[in-house]
Amino acid sequence: MALALLAPVAVVTAYLASEGVKSVLRLRRPCWDLADVVTVAHCPPYGDWSLPSNHATFAAAAAVALVALWRGMAVVAPALALLEAFSRVFVGVHYPHDVAAGLLFGALIAPLVLLALRNPAAALVSAMRRRPALAAVLTTARPPVPPHGR
Repeated sequence: MALALLAPVAVVTAYLASEGVKSVLRLRRPCWDLADVVTVAHCPPYGDWSLPSNHATFAAAAAVALVALWRGMAVVAPALALLEAFSRVFVGVHYPHDVAAGLLFGALIAPLVLLALRNPAAALVSAMRRRPALAAVLTTARPPVPPHGR
């Protein structure tokens, strides 16, 4: 339960860190610099910098969080993150190194957040489960099934 509650925190943290790095580096996008290049997607406005790719960061962080919650997604989630990253290059709004940096950024930040906050989050969930109003929402146990005939 703690990991499920932390997953969005890890993804948002990776995204915000990516935005911070972008605003410091201020690297240009290929659709701004390459003349006579047709892009599939609308080129973002000037000031929406290129490195690292937020989409790739978000996708990698989400993949890490999903795999932490459900090990069965260990092949599918990273493959989808790679596909998302490739799509940003394909549509002409990022260079390959932008998405590589974004993937690396998301894949590093998300697990760090999950590891750093797992114990405090587990303690918080445990404390909240002791409150009757929250116990039903914060439990993974199934309610008892009444006997047939009643």
